[in-house]
Amino acid sequence: MRGRLLPLALIAGFSTLIAFFLIQGIPGTSTPQALGLGGASGPSKEEIASGKNIIPDLRASPPDSAKLLKPEDLSVPGAHLESPYPEGQTKPPGSEYTRTLVLASTRLENTSWVEEQLADMLAPSGPLSHAIYVVDDKTAPLHPPKNKGHEAMVYLSYIIDSYDELPDVSIFMHAHRYAWHNNELLDTDAVEMVRRLSPERVTRLGYMNLRCHWDPGCPDWLHPGAIEANTAKKEENLIAAAWTQLFPLDPIPTVLAQPCCAQFAVSRERILATPKQRYVYLRDWIQRTELSDYLSGRVFEYIWQFIFSAAPTHCPSMSACYCDGYGVCFGNYDVFNDYFKLRYEMNEFKEELRVWWRKADAIEQLKKYTADGKKLPEDAEVEFPEYGRDVWLERKIAEMNAELKKRTAAAIELGKDPRQRALEAGRPWKEGDGF
Repeated sequence: MRGRLLPLALIAGFSTLIAFFLIQGIPGTSTPQALGLGGASGPSKEEIASGKNIIPDLRASPPDSAKLLKPEDLSVPGAHLESPYPEGQTKPPGSEYTRTLVLASTRLENTSWVEEQLADMLAPSGPLSHAIYVVDDKTAPLHPPKNKGHEAMVYLSYIIDSYDELPDVSIFMHAHRYAWHNNELLDTDAVEMVRRLSPERVTRLGYMNLRCHWDPGCPDWLHPGAIEANTAKKEENLIAAAWTQLFPLDPIPTVLAQPCCAQFAVSRERILATPKQRYVYLRDWIQRTELSDYLSGRVFEYIWQFIFSAAPTHCPSMSACYCDGYGVCFGNYDVFNDYFKLRYEMNEFKEELRVWWRKADAIEQLKKYTADGKKLPEDAEVEFPEYGRDVWLERKIAEMNAELKKRTAAAIELGKDPRQRALEAGRPWKEGDGF
């Protein structure tokens, strides 16, 4: 007999271990085929681009199920862009656009990433300046008149303070560098979003939500006519009353929608299309309203698109946002969605690995418990993780992650082509046009 013979005791022990796992069963685990590999059916296109395919932290709780979207809502150029404003005029190719990064911050938040990571872009040698408002420090160089309304108070204060000396593009963001609501293909990194943001697209559109993913927020997030309270959207049944105060001359829309979470860029031309006194009125409303800090801020999260585009719904296609907005172009709809299919499958494995770790941690705790001479209750239920499954999952995740990085790099390279950016945005382009 070829090969090395194993001791009978070892073989018996190993067999017992396998049998034990098979008898116990392992809820939450499955074979590679059941997870979309080896010919099994994967997620639908609606699931792929819905936004629920992102689990930033392996040990974090999985996100709630996202509302599924229609494929045509996700990648059709110009989808849900309704605005009476004419397209803004871009500068000649190669021109520089002045930009200001506006941050809403607190004393405890670290905003050093701006000067450390964007130093090469900052004025006077670069096109970018920054305005960091500290909401809870009246001694700070920049601070709003009142700490209320979350970032809305800061954004309006900046517009009022800078109305007569605005840059070409104003970029409104939260103070933290990394956040789940930043763009996943840019590593949820605010630095990459600022660096790659196309001032030409902002200028053309006038208003651009910085988040490309629709979930949460699109295609029909808030219904101002709702009467019953919605615990997930506490502002929904309050917004109709707020609307009559904020926009007394405009009918209450049936739907308010845009990608979350109050981070956007606006051209100087679009800001100046509204009189300064109008912004003062909006800020005064936040100070006067009986709504709390939280709710008054939530009201504004889904009306910025109306303030700057006069459209209650602003849900541009994901692919156009990534390609024309940040220079990450996949070439066509199928390639774009294949990327998210792979990412979806990878994050399914991440979630399975998270569950595996949780079970393993529980076993370790049991070992410590019984090591002290304590006995488990007779009805105690113990879930054992599949032996070796963690190693397989970690390897598979690493392989998929490497492939995703390869595809992202190719998309960034393709995004350097201005013709491609125009193509995926669904706008005309002629030789010599810039981005």
